[in-house]
Amino acid sequence: MGLSDIKKLRELTSLGINECRKALAQAEGNFDKALGILKNRGVQMLEKKSSRTASQGIIDSYIHFGGNLGALVEVNCETDFVARTEVFKKFVKDVAMQVAAVYPEYIGKADVPEDVLKKQENSEEYLKQACLLEQPFIKDNQLTVGQYLRDVVSQTGENVVIKRFVRFSLGD
Repeated sequence: MGLSDIKKLRELTSLGINECRKALAQAEGNFDKALGILKNRGVQMLEKKSSRTASQGIIDSYIHFGGNLGALVEVNCETDFVARTEVFKKFVKDVAMQVAAVYPEYIGKADVPEDVLKKQENSEEYLKQACLLEQPFIKDNQLTVGQYLRDVVSQTGENVVIKRFVRFSLGD
């Protein structure tokens, strides 16, 4: 269990040194296993915090070069302190860019009407394209936007919710 592994886990997850050290100890020094443990903790944290009220946050925009495409998003968190952090601001900006680039129709699977889903031949593939949280993140296609959200929740320690979005394109 080396200091370099702890440092690398901390950089990848933005969790505290003690959390990273505990995960490495639990994984008996196996880096990949420790990373999996920390990601699992992030999922558990997201589930635990999802019931908490997120009434603070920011509204941000992304306008593509040339000004012919843009998006406006509202992302909420629990406190204005978190809303002012760089982690949160970066996430909101990235979500706005994702919306402009990929044009999701819904935030998550639960938002898709049943009748729309029944019309789709391959509903799983449709959900990956139509739902923001299911889409591969444009800056790192190894992550979905939902996984990125989970990482932000684990970094901030608060419930973070993508509330709404709108995309604008000239001629639409």
